[in-house]
Amino acid sequence: MLVSSYNPLLVLFSLLVAILASYTALDLAGRISTAQGGATHWWLAGGACAMGIGIWSMHFIGMLAFDLPIPLGYDLPLTLVSLLIAIASSAFALWLVCQVTLPWLRLCSGAVLMGTGVAAMHYTGMAAMRMTPAIEYTPWLFTLSIVIAITASGAALWAAFNLRRNASHVRLYRLGAALVMGVAICGMHYTGMAAAQFPLGSVCDAAHAGGQNDMLPFLVIIVTLAVLAITLIISVLDMRMESRTKILASSLAEANKELLHLALHDSLTNLPNRVLLEDRLDQAIRSADRDQSRFAVMFMDLDGFKAVNDAFGHHLGDALLVEVAHRIRACVRSQDTIARVGGDEFVLLASVGDPSDAATIADKITATIEEAFELGGQELRVSTSVGIAMYPGNGPLQEDLLRNADAAMYHAKAMGRHGYCFFEDSMNVNVQERHQLLRDLRSALARHELRVFYQPKFDAPTGKLIGAEALLRWEHPTRGMVMPDQFIPSAEKSGLIVQIGEWVLDEACRQMRAWHDAGNSDWSIAVNLSALQFAHPELTVMVRSILARHKLAPECLTLEITESTAMFDVEASLETLQQLHALGVKISIDDFGTGYSSLLYLKRLSASELKIDRGFVRDLANNAEDAAIVSAIVALGHTLKLKVVAEGVETSAQHAFLTDLGCDSLQGYLFGRPMAAHLFIEAATREDALVEKV
Repeated sequence: MLVSSYNPLLVLFSLLVAILASYTALDLAGRISTAQGGATHWWLAGGACAMGIGIWSMHFIGMLAFDLPIPLGYDLPLTLVSLLIAIASSAFALWLVCQVTLPWLRLCSGAVLMGTGVAAMHYTGMAAMRMTPAIEYTPWLFTLSIVIAITASGAALWAAFNLRRNASHVRLYRLGAALVMGVAICGMHYTGMAAAQFPLGSVCDAAHAGGQNDMLPFLVIIVTLAVLAITLIISVLDMRMESRTKILASSLAEANKELLHLALHDSLTNLPNRVLLEDRLDQAIRSADRDQSRFAVMFMDLDGFKAVNDAFGHHLGDALLVEVAHRIRACVRSQDTIARVGGDEFVLLASVGDPSDAATIADKITATIEEAFELGGQELRVSTSVGIAMYPGNGPLQEDLLRNADAAMYHAKAMGRHGYCFFEDSMNVNVQERHQLLRDLRSALARHELRVFYQPKFDAPTGKLIGAEALLRWEHPTRGMVMPDQFIPSAEKSGLIVQIGEWVLDEACRQMRAWHDAGNSDWSIAVNLSALQFAHPELTVMVRSILARHKLAPECLTLEITESTAMFDVEASLETLQQLHALGVKISIDDFGTGYSSLLYLKRLSASELKIDRGFVRDLANNAEDAAIVSAIVALGHTLKLKVVAEGVETSAQHAFLTDLGCDSLQGYLFGRPMAAHLFIEAATREDALVEKV
């Protein structure tokens, strides 16, 4: 027999290639198992080629490391066949380990098939030497090599299946498994080589067709390492890209979920908003029609919320709304829908058997809302008015149900608040009137229906006429003279008050300019500002423009704001008042004594006067408490160097009392009612006409 030998360096390289090929196979198994769609087939095909080339290269480098004392070569077609067998075996292995399960029977069958394929690759490669006479194999070593191939294949399949998930430390486990698999593959190869016997006088017929070149081993090593390295790099990069894509997709899904939630829920209370409520109403109507069932729509509005919001600020008001939402939610069932549809407006959609069930729920809600709230160190009390519309019966559409429940709620308020009312057809008349009034108000300016009336103001000590307060009236073409309390709330709610307020200020300044030109240059005009006007960012610019337009001195204009408006957002109020004060305009704090002013802030306000609310003036003669309050306000005003104005003076006794206290100026029906401009100037020219009752 011919004596064989091995190149130790190439043997070492064959082992390294086997280990790298094993690691690549384990990594590709993990990559293919996470791929989706058509990418799975591409990764399976590419992975089979890379893994097959790696296993075949280990075998071929091992063949190149083998040396006999005769020229050796390899038949190219048979060598390519052995490569194809390696690729096919790799494809089968990767496909097998990427299945959902790998039971022991399938694992054993796969090990036999793959081990047979690896052995076939090896012995086909050996046959490519085309030895004459043929290679003789030692039976027990030949059998052992096949057993090693099957065992190694089984171990490889088991490891690849169990290490395909990208869990923590999985790469370290894969490296350990790759070392074992690489040694096993090399063990199979060199056991098969040891089984080969070459008789003396043997000739390699492939020596001339595919002779061995000194550079061939290194070329195969370089190409193989490049293929495996590129495969691993692509796998790692693709895995990272897929991981980032999944993270991005997960983040996007979470963001979409959050956006959907925000689109369908109130940001303050986290209750469903009007959009989600309308969807739930549609579902409830379809369900009620299908099952012949009933449900109630309850429209709720908080009584006294505006006073709390004005007195303590919107932060405490928001906290109150959140607590109200919690209390209402605790009163209803999980299948019922409670939604916030406005500032302090809530709507409950509840499945009920009959109206008495709805009444029970309404009673429970009104009782729990009436209990005191402890917020921000304050004890707050509000109540709620509830309007109830039933389906079927109170409207076929969701719009009808909501409108009718709203009408019932307004009726509950009109009946004294803190209670509930079921909808009746007659209630819609008032709702329609309110909507019609708002529609008419929108066109009142264009139709020149708004009027400014003037109520005279007198100097208390001397009785001299010192100016007027501008008061808005609406001369409706069919309703006649409409008083402010009938349309101002709608104007504020709709935002029209800003446009109307600007017109009133312009008209009042225009009239004052005319009176000045007529010789009454010592008169001044007072104009009320609504909360919306006062909060408007262009207020100072608008006032400056109107004064300039009518060439009116700023000190002739007094802007009146209520105490609650000034205290709503104190810092913003201070900034606005300072800007107006810088113009030279006077500031009057209206309805003083009815709000919750802090003396700390009051002394910082750029105010010129305090105006005592008519509620304190009305009962001066019979109410010692009101008299004490008025005395305190006058003393406070003078201490802060502010003028004090009393409104609502209707009797000589009130006039005398207020004058004795030291009020600076007075106004009220005792001196003259609000009147049109031409009547005002006529009355002013008549000697003592406006003070004849004093």
